[in-house]
Amino acid sequence: MTKFTKLMGATAAALTMGAAAFAEGHGCTAEGRLSIIGNEFPAIQSVAALAQTCEGLDAEANLTADHQTLNLPGMQGDPAEYTTAIVANSSIVALINEDVVRSLDDLVAEYGADIPTHMQISVDGNVMAIAFMANAQTLVYREDVLEQVGLEIPTSYEEMLTAAAAIREAGIMDSPLGGAYASGWNLAQEFNNMYIGHGGEFFEPGTANVSINNEAGVATLEMMKALSEYMNPDFLTHDSNATSAEWEAGNVALMNMWGSRTGVLMDDEGSAEEVYSNTKVAGPLMVGDSGVPATTLWWDGWTVAKNISDEDAAATFQAMAYGVSPALLNDETMGQAVWLIDGFEPQPINEGVLAAVSAGSKPYPMVPFQGLLHSALGAELADFMQGNESAEQALADVEAAYTAAAVEAGFVTQ
Repeated sequence: MTKFTKLMGATAAALTMGAAAFAEGHGCTAEGRLSIIGNEFPAIQSVAALAQTCEGLDAEANLTADHQTLNLPGMQGDPAEYTTAIVANSSIVALINEDVVRSLDDLVAEYGADIPTHMQISVDGNVMAIAFMANAQTLVYREDVLEQVGLEIPTSYEEMLTAAAAIREAGIMDSPLGGAYASGWNLAQEFNNMYIGHGGEFFEPGTANVSINNEAGVATLEMMKALSEYMNPDFLTHDSNATSAEWEAGNVALMNMWGSRTGVLMDDEGSAEEVYSNTKVAGPLMVGDSGVPATTLWWDGWTVAKNISDEDAAATFQAMAYGVSPALLNDETMGQAVWLIDGFEPQPINEGVLAAVSAGSKPYPMVPFQGLLHSALGAELADFMQGNESAEQALADVEAAYTAAAVEAGFVTQ
């Protein structure tokens, strides 16, 4: 459906390219409206801030952890409330399916000559988004805590469990593991990572028929449950923000976390010197014997709403293109992400995501029905994680919920 694999192959080359000429010596002018909806982590905050500096704009931004529940309804009006949604390879699918984002081909032709091709995301032959960063969930660990228990850096979830038991037994931390296991989107994503790591396939080949109630699915849930026994008892309420806060409070020693969040964890704000100076990143963990990393590769990028005027579409495109131009890159922003922008120089805090790329991690599946499965997983797995039903029953519930939604959407016939 996309050229994401090609994009990731181009990432390594993009890391050493020189800055494009259009960012040198001048800013941006764009007449019209810019209204951004997106997530709230530092890299996106930086993009949104730069885009809004363009002269002539009527500009605003709503950056929130709730962006995925707001972007679709906010783009369905006529005119749309938001002129652009900052998305990832999962969330763009819903916007395309609902026909609320436009092809960018004409705007690229008129205003995007300096946007590298590796940043242009094509869906069914049309450029539908401009990607600006790569992301993945990888290991974050406390170097000092591992040294206290005499263990090496874990390379698998099995080794993470061993380390967690040693840390608890030594009386260092009661809940040494963290993870974005909040019921809903986050919990579903942790399942996706672990299931891929176990070598699982989500659907029957060539179809939209779900197939997760199997050995890999059960093993996935059993590992997630085992990990949760070393987490804060309220783990089902912990999204990335809450998990990061637990880390900065010094309550967690090991976790699977987004590369885009690690800069905040490793700076000298919000946590004691003992915590931030010992916070390190490593590549994605393995699980079982599949040889496939238990993570997914992502891009983050921006779209342009369909239900807006041509003037606002042009202004939005020009402003957002400037927001992800080499003008963005400086000493403060360089370490916020693995940027796909020309001129990016990898920083130590980017090592986890770069390792995920090098390890051959799989991209998040971009098929139009993956979002329905993601929603079903998020809604149905909490009962198992709370010990209220078996893994097999939870997976059966997921398959039933997905199938009902897929039939209604026309992806599956009965």
